[in-house]
Amino acid sequence: MTSAHTDADVDIRGLGKRYGSATDGVQAVSDVSIHISSGEFVAIVGASGCGKSTVLRILAGFESATEGSLAVGGTPITGPGPDRGVVFQDYGLFPWLTVRENIAYGPRRRRLSRSRVAELADTFTSTVGLDRFASRYPGELSGGMQQRVAIARVLANEPKVLLMDEPFGALDALTRSDLQAELKRIHVETRTTVVFVTHSIEEAVFLADRVVVMTGGASHGVPGHISRIVDINLPDQRDITSPAFNEYKREISDLVHGITDHV
Repeated sequence: MTSAHTDADVDIRGLGKRYGSATDGVQAVSDVSIHISSGEFVAIVGASGCGKSTVLRILAGFESATEGSLAVGGTPITGPGPDRGVVFQDYGLFPWLTVRENIAYGPRRRRLSRSRVAELADTFTSTVGLDRFASRYPGELSGGMQQRVAIARVLANEPKVLLMDEPFGALDALTRSDLQAELKRIHVETRTTVVFVTHSIEEAVFLADRVVVMTGGASHGVPGHISRIVDINLPDQRDITSPAFNEYKREISDLVHGITDHV
């Protein structure tokens, strides 16, 4: 399966977000600029409060920017839209629908033909490896399996961009590792543009083509901003024990913790 999306570039220019008034408010994020090419996987890392989830929520259209501009495929972001699919840590599944029905929900709401809805549901149930569980309900699944359904449900809507906010944060280490590998495989297969927020530096290096390191935040007395963007020049199949992998981890960890001045 290959993605037909050629207009899935994400362009963020001079993004700023202020909460409250100009005199006594808080500048949460300032001057965030990045261009993400169609099909690219970009991870955003940083300490709590640096603004990484704020950037993702603005990209999703759940919040508005107070400065700058954002666009997908050249179209300005003015609110939520079908061109962007969002996966949170909370699975958000409908407990009264089966796995297959949850995945089919979006295509059905889009009023696609019955045959197309069935095709998408079958395709993405298979993509996340849940064919044998298609008739199960969310309450009958493990947390990792529920998150697979959540990812498949978003992919079945055929978004141009997949936005993920700590999607594996609530899972145990082994399940998290399995889903990281699964997401990597899905991205290699579909080449959907992905913006992925995480606290885990290892997860970011394992998954991403580039890692955006954000620093600052209210607790530091300066707005959250991009410290550096690190290109991850590793093959798709990544060995977390390799010297090259761990060198990237050390570099990004130093940036996150301010051990060296890269601002």
